[in-house]
Amino acid sequence: MPKVKTNRVQYPEGWELIEPTLRELQAKMREAENDPHDGKRKCETLWPIFKIAHQKSRYVFELYHRRKEISKELYEFCLDQGYADPNLIAKWKKPGYERLCCLTCMQPRDHNFQTTCVCRVPKHLREEKVIECVHCGCRGGASGD
Repeated sequence: MPKVKTNRVQYPEGWELIEPTLRELQAKMREAENDPHDGKRKCETLWPIFKIAHQKSRYVFELYHRRKEISKELYEFCLDQGYADPNLIAKWKKPGYERLCCLTCMQPRDHNFQTTCVCRVPKHLREEKVIECVHCGCRGGASGD
């Protein structure tokens, strides 16, 4: 007789501490995905989704790398299960990318003139002081100002 596969996930120790926050962010993500996008530009409909994905990844990153409140096992579990974006977290570890909003903003192929996004330009070098990224809607945080 063949073995029966179950879909049960073994949660690592400490999961109960971060589960409420991650569940709340998942509920916000579901709301953002189901929101009507009447009257918005095509790119504006994805901005809330990018923002919540950034929040989830930043939450897990801060708990493990900055505050050291969760174990490596729990951190890797969160990455494997899709609670955080491992590629974005890998960029945050590199100097100069600590405040990166999304991976789309640093890819030259997605922008005019094969450069990075305007939100990556420090605020003191910008011509316009108030600016929104077309891809994720951030207002720029490259400089930390």
